[in-house]
Amino acid sequence: MTLAASGDLLPHSSVLESAQQDAEGKGYDFVPMFRDVRKDISAADLALCHMETPLSPDDTNLTRSGVLVFNSPHELATAAAKVGYDGCDFASNHTWDRGRQGVADTRKVLTENDLGYAGPAVKDSPDRRRATYDVGDATVAQLAYTYTLYNDGSPTTTVPPEAPSTGHNLWPKVGTEGILSDARAAKKDGADFVVVSMHWGMEYQTEPTQQQREMARTLLESDAVDLILGTHVHVVQPCETINGKTVFYGMGNFLSNQSPKTASSLRTETQEGLYATVTLREKDGKVTSSKATYQPTRVNLDGHVIEKATPKQHPKTYDRVVGTLDSLGKGACEAKPAS
Repeated sequence: MTLAASGDLLPHSSVLESAQQDAEGKGYDFVPMFRDVRKDISAADLALCHMETPLSPDDTNLTRSGVLVFNSPHELATAAAKVGYDGCDFASNHTWDRGRQGVADTRKVLTENDLGYAGPAVKDSPDRRRATYDVGDATVAQLAYTYTLYNDGSPTTTVPPEAPSTGHNLWPKVGTEGILSDARAAKKDGADFVVVSMHWGMEYQTEPTQQQREMARTLLESDAVDLILGTHVHVVQPCETINGKTVFYGMGNFLSNQSPKTASSLRTETQEGLYATVTLREKDGKVTSSKATYQPTRVNLDGHVIEKATPKQHPKTYDRVVGTLDSLGKGACEAKPAS
């Protein structure tokens, strides 16, 4: 089976303004922003997104310019479903931006759009935290973890007292053993493949931390975890093949307004991202990920359209993303660019 996954969906206020313009005054329409990548996303057997922000069922208290507390229109989930995503994870440093209600609302909006949900739950149940997908004869489970719930600058074990169950998705608290325990439970419940989404790393840093690499090795050397998808740092990070399986340490910004053009302190790389496509195979009871490919992308700030970066279109982005993916050394990453 083929699985596609993309980096952060982080709609800043300027992105919302573009969506309003595309909707011609009737709410928000994010679908045009995906027009260049929609075909590839929908072609995968299973497509997963990372929802960085809470979602509002009634489009109230939405993201405002200059305020680092986010809330996105429910039409973002509608667009995600229309362009071919099957589900999203919601484990990020903005998970608690709208408190307990925001977590419940985000799950509600995603599920009402027939999208799977992986991430913190306000009610304590492993099945509520895990997303499960039936893909042909295979069953795929997605688990998701973040380094913080309160938007701290570094990993923290602090859990909201009014929602203690959210701590299950806090990787500094549960550790790799907690993640492996959840992954083994998912396989015991019938999952053939387990995908782990990790919100980790140093913001705006291309290199993965030693902690990221150690965690990835521990998880992928286990038979319980088959693929790791990294988000958070807002720039692309390398990939690595471990035990025949793949970790994308950071998939960058898939949809955002970040760019040196919008804030002089930001790196050029914040306007870039990728979506990965991985073929998962099971042979003799052993899971392998093979033929992993990735498509570099760049957000066109005029309308916030996600454009493919190829040797002919946005060649600088293409070269930079390809170079970053291979930066851990020759043979470290077996994934290849799609175009």
